[in-house]
Amino acid sequence: MAKDKWPVYGEITGPVVMIGFGSIGRGTLPLIERHFKFDKSRMTVIDPRDTDRKLLDERDIKFLQEAVTKKNYKELLPPLLTEGGGRGFCVNLSVDTGSLDLMKLCRELGVLYIDTVVEPWLGFYFDKDASNASRTNYALRETVREEIRKNPGGTTAVSCCGANPGMVSWFVKQALVNLATDLGLKFEEPATNDREGWAKLMKKAGVKGIHIAERDTQRTRNPKPFNTFWNTWSVEGFISEGLQPAELGWGTHEKWLPKNAKKQKKGSKAAIYLEQPGANTRIRTWCPTPGPQYGFLVTHNEAISIADFFTVRDKHGEVTFRPTCHYAYHPCNDAMLSLDEMFGAAGKAQPVQHVLDETELVDGSDELGVLLYGHKKNAYWYGSQLTLEEARKLAPYQNATGLQVTSAVLAGMVWALDNPQAGIVETDEMDYRRCLEVQSQYLGPVEGYYTDWTPLDGRPGLFPEDIDEKDPWQFRNILVR
Repeated sequence: MAKDKWPVYGEITGPVVMIGFGSIGRGTLPLIERHFKFDKSRMTVIDPRDTDRKLLDERDIKFLQEAVTKKNYKELLPPLLTEGGGRGFCVNLSVDTGSLDLMKLCRELGVLYIDTVVEPWLGFYFDKDASNASRTNYALRETVREEIRKNPGGTTAVSCCGANPGMVSWFVKQALVNLATDLGLKFEEPATNDREGWAKLMKKAGVKGIHIAERDTQRTRNPKPFNTFWNTWSVEGFISEGLQPAELGWGTHEKWLPKNAKKQKKGSKAAIYLEQPGANTRIRTWCPTPGPQYGFLVTHNEAISIADFFTVRDKHGEVTFRPTCHYAYHPCNDAMLSLDEMFGAAGKAQPVQHVLDETELVDGSDELGVLLYGHKKNAYWYGSQLTLEEARKLAPYQNATGLQVTSAVLAGMVWALDNPQAGIVETDEMDYRRCLEVQSQYLGPVEGYYTDWTPLDGRPGLFPEDIDEKDPWQFRNILVR
């Protein structure tokens, strides 16, 4: 698309403050420049490292080399977010920043807010004194849900709006509409935030569960050195979530519970967690290009929010339907090797941590979608098949993985500008058609595929297995034990 053809979606009338300028911040910057009117002299980027300051200096964008902390955020941010009037926008793309506290501050100031994860303050993920239950994304999400209950409405704050969590929630709704249509069901598409309507449609379609099924095949020009952690997106973010307990939305069709599984005692109770790290927990899944594959059951907010959103309750409040939902992630080969090294060293992260940029990668793609399974057509994958080559053509400073994230941030920002008084929202509660309309220009082919594959294919093999042969889509058959 020619430079002068990029659509401008709206005007940010106040300051723009971006917290974090790692791989996702760098990639988001040119999308903000393309698609919004804003006063560049009132934009500030904050990061404790100045690695890519050159990109900001050449644009005359202010850079503040500082860590946003629990001690300084109340003094540091308000002047930057309110200077000169208008409605400001805080784009939080950093690790170790307390999302909920920043969200509350922005709403008090009347400033729009977006992030890609419910991020805690520094130290949370590796607190040896904390219980595993308190280190889950379920617990983090509940803090945001509690704030919604206490302070509904008001200035919009979009919670967890990256590729996943984020874009995949929009994919689930589109995939469900496609599936229901192909099944020949008679239905009217529910309104955007009609949770009961969407949940009943999923139940009617016979969906038992959802994998956020991803395969990253991007390859590097040079081999990974020993004692380094390489990844196609934030290494810090991946290690943090990878060492949290494995976690998944827990469906009503499940008949078996792993021995080390724990149920949550408060809130929606939509999820369970395992007493083992997610990035060392393998599951069986499927993506269009590789077909059957192993993935890691890394905890993500969408595993809980999707299961919660599509829950059907009876008049007494008892759950009558809920899908199982979890991430099923196969990262790039260098990240696979990095994880193997890290867990082999008892979970001690490598001293050198590096995000592979578009210049270091030679080819490959990030195939990221949602696999709706257990219905009469067996399983349906719907998602983005973005190649590195296409990502390079579409936008600077990012690989295929990064562009799937940054374009979701863009879509969330557009939605927030369109709906500035929506309160705190998760992506499941947003207009999926509007968001995908904005984002699809950056996603490469977005396609749907049916498959006959089940987790029982080829099993049992040469060795005995504890499987449920009557219901292929039991988590008992999906978890690699």
